[in-house]
Amino acid sequence: MINIPTDLLRTLVAVVDLRSFTKAAASLGITQPAVSAQIKRLQFLLGKEIFDRSAQGISLTQQGEMTVSYARRLLSINDQIMEIGGPGRMAEQLIRIGAPGDFVATILSRTLARFRTQWPGARFQVRMGSYDPLIRELRQGDIDLVVSLSATRPVDARHYWEEDVVWVRGEGTEIDTSRPIPLVSYGEKSLNRQLAVNALKGAGLEWEDVFYGPSLLSLSGAVASGIGVMALARRRIDQFGLLGWNGNSLVWDNTPLPQLDNVFGGIYIREGSGREVLEQLADRICQALHPNGDGEQLEAEDFVPLITARANTSAA
Repeated sequence: MINIPTDLLRTLVAVVDLRSFTKAAASLGITQPAVSAQIKRLQFLLGKEIFDRSAQGISLTQQGEMTVSYARRLLSINDQIMEIGGPGRMAEQLIRIGAPGDFVATILSRTLARFRTQWPGARFQVRMGSYDPLIRELRQGDIDLVVSLSATRPVDARHYWEEDVVWVRGEGTEIDTSRPIPLVSYGEKSLNRQLAVNALKGAGLEWEDVFYGPSLLSLSGAVASGIGVMALARRRIDQFGLLGWNGNSLVWDNTPLPQLDNVFGGIYIREGSGREVLEQLADRICQALHPNGDGEQLEAEDFVPLITARANTSAA
């Protein structure tokens, strides 16, 4: 009796789910030639073609479809058996994550470190970016999990929440609404600039971009210096402890500027195989972001509680 190694079946399922040998290689943490070699070995063991070579892209033969169906069942049973020994027995899995840079540097890094103590087989690749490009890569299978902010309510996030957005300014900064409002932001396509411009347009006010910065540290420094004003989620101000040079909050509550729309935070996971560990990681990130909800809380020194964010969950 010939035994088929489960790693060959796992590679096959990854290729089919991600519709690409290259993406399957990235998700499994191996090279593309290694994926091709494993598929060839599997076909040799089966004695039949798995992929339809006459069709474009990833297309299965009838035998291939049956093989994938049985492979999913076998892998599910294999993973359940491994779970008997506890989460520490999880097979090695590469998890590709996308998130804003400032978020990566704080809560996410701590959460990943703690998650790995329970799931030693997890490995992480983290890239920084904004909502649109990260979600596009998630849909393409190039990223496994995304944490980001958007202007609209998510419809396919595993978790989402709404956040209050406020104007921030430095101590003594004076704004003349009869002149263009000086804006500080991450850049022309950034969400915080989009919110500011939409609000100013709606109020019939003009604006000018006076400072683009790559990080929240650089932006808060520009605001504190009086270069301009910025739209920012109140939760991020509290989370990062942003203060002016005199130690006072940068939040501009009694402002003559128009009210800003709220934003929505979301945690998204890709479709396909290996979702169980992604769902658990998404849940842990949500718990870290909202320690007053259900689940384990981070230590006090690790997290400043959210002041205004309202946590909600939505099944993926």
